[in-house]
Amino acid sequence: MGIGELAEGPLHAALKQHLGRPGDRFEVPVERWVVDLVRADGELVEIQTGGFGPLGRKLDGLLDQHRMRIVHPVPGRRWVVRTDASGDELSRRRSPRAGRPTEIFDVLVAFPTLIGHPNLVIEVLLCEEEHVRAAAPVGTGRRRRDPGVRHLVGVLTSYEIRQPPDVLELLDAPLPAGPFSTAELGGLVGVPRVLAQRIIFCLRLLELIEPAGKRGHAPLYRVAGP
Repeated sequence: MGIGELAEGPLHAALKQHLGRPGDRFEVPVERWVVDLVRADGELVEIQTGGFGPLGRKLDGLLDQHRMRIVHPVPGRRWVVRTDASGDELSRRRSPRAGRPTEIFDVLVAFPTLIGHPNLVIEVLLCEEEHVRAAAPVGTGRRRRDPGVRHLVGVLTSYEIRQPPDVLELLDAPLPAGPFSTAELGGLVGVPRVLAQRIIFCLRLLELIEPAGKRGHAPLYRVAGP
């Protein structure tokens, strides 16, 4: 195994193999860091299945000197698989929850202003996944925790973010022509309020929208002028 492979989960390992091309190298030391994959043409590829916060120092140290690609998987189709203590499958069902590319805004809040950097590409992979879980949820007091382990079944489609306007393509709906609130954006795009707030935060920092007063106590926004 290469550096860091012992600590990676099955989804991360499978995506690394999926993304690999002839001539690519895995788990490569680059300056003070270890990079998941280095392309034959020199591009550095980091697979981030969780939040983007831990990438901050690595980006600070490498981005100005190297072309970098951050790959983030979103489970667009998922199967919940229950297994016993021996790992044998007990049940399998299709989850009603379908992830969408807008989920990238959950993690993009870590550094939205880096979008547009000439050396950075963010790639969102919409995946089919198995979430392998124990026979019953793990209980801790009154709380029941059952995150499972993510396994890659296949990649459904991908989206690239290179420039600020690219994030608008992930919304799957045009922004309103007139002023709109966070709640109205959430309803238009079909996302919960918390995610709508994160979308607003990113769009403001990317200067794609701007404040447009208030309606009662609700702040309003509009598409930014040229």
